[in-house]
Amino acid sequence: MIKQKEYEKRRKHLMDIAGSGSVIIVRAASQKIRNRDAAYPYRQDSDFLYLSGFSEPEAMIVLLPEADGGEAILFCRERDAHREMWDGLRAGTEGAVEQYGFDEAFPISEVGERLPELLHGRQKIYHDLGKDPEFDQVLIGWMNEFRAKTRKKFLAPDEIIALDHSLHEMRLFKSRTEITAMRKSARVAEAAHKRAMQVCKPGMSEAEIHAELLHVFTSNQCEASYVPIVGGGANACVLHYISNRDTLNDGDLLLIDAGAEYDGYASDITRTFPVNGKFSGPQKDLYEVVLAAQLKAIDEVRAGNPWDHVHETAVRVATEGMIDLGILKTSLEEALEEEHFKDYYVHNTGHWLGLDVHDVGEYEIDGHSRVLEPGMVLTVEPGIYIPETATSVDKLWRGMGIRIEDDVAVTRAEADILTSGICKTMDEIEALMAS
Repeated sequence: MIKQKEYEKRRKHLMDIAGSGSVIIVRAASQKIRNRDAAYPYRQDSDFLYLSGFSEPEAMIVLLPEADGGEAILFCRERDAHREMWDGLRAGTEGAVEQYGFDEAFPISEVGERLPELLHGRQKIYHDLGKDPEFDQVLIGWMNEFRAKTRKKFLAPDEIIALDHSLHEMRLFKSRTEITAMRKSARVAEAAHKRAMQVCKPGMSEAEIHAELLHVFTSNQCEASYVPIVGGGANACVLHYISNRDTLNDGDLLLIDAGAEYDGYASDITRTFPVNGKFSGPQKDLYEVVLAAQLKAIDEVRAGNPWDHVHETAVRVATEGMIDLGILKTSLEEALEEEHFKDYYVHNTGHWLGLDVHDVGEYEIDGHSRVLEPGMVLTVEPGIYIPETATSVDKLWRGMGIRIEDDVAVTRAEADILTSGICKTMDEIEALMAS
């Protein structure tokens, strides 16, 4: 678990970046109604969670940087015995200070009264417009009132600065405790993938495999970090396939993309394996290409290497492999230059990973690929997808989709593969399924 001191350190760091004379406002995520009066399961806004560890709705963080460190204030729901009987315990304003380390806390119902007072004497507001349009309009209304009073020497902010640049740069670099949380989410996801391989057999439905994944997540006090993809046969060629209801056929491959979330931190793993436990000849050939591309790409995950080297390395290996198999009928140079590989290698080779599955952070700086640094965590996930409609390709490849994905932390030495506990060579997969 992330400790209170780390959240306090993050808030202090963000206040140092903003500087005295500013105010930082971060809103909690809103509850979403699924239908009628039934809500979706609540998930806190990742920026809010990063700064507080506070997982309740109807809350707001207000940070007031000062030369001597500043003040952290939380607006939240009050304790309410009647509502707690229906919805569960609340931290309340006392808990916000005692459990979450805020300097002060006030009822969320008092925001309209107290926040304008807190803005007095501040020159600028750090806040992300667009997340909560209703609050944005209130905030802008206050600023218009402040402008009208400036002639009377009323000192108040007159500009809103996007918060995401500074905050998301902080989130890009993971601490030791964050890496530990991500390792835990990886262990649970690995167990779920192993379970899926062990129970899978022809005639089962994708839904049954989906249920096995969720069972492992829930049994380990985790939840899915995204809706799992369980695509058998040609369904594996649909990148965001989440229907998960078709029958798994003998002789087909099954692609599973599923991760767990622990303490807010996500894992993201993809494995592809034969429904009947044995790779066929063509399946072996294409799988070897994807695996070789992934292993070479992971070798590029080193501090000092540009981000795009990871993708370019995977693409080159995968393209060469597709040419050797006759899937692409061109030279390697032409396939890369003309991007023919994009017919079957259709996405980037990875993304940042953290509190969000597709986590925050810039991939380019000043028009150039970002250099990898220790503390960054990314996925490495090459994939080749040959839809059944690909008539220019030999029939034996059609309807085959293969992706292999691992979570990798950048260190000062070689890459740290957080998901190394789940097998991915064909021999290992077949042995596990046979067991």
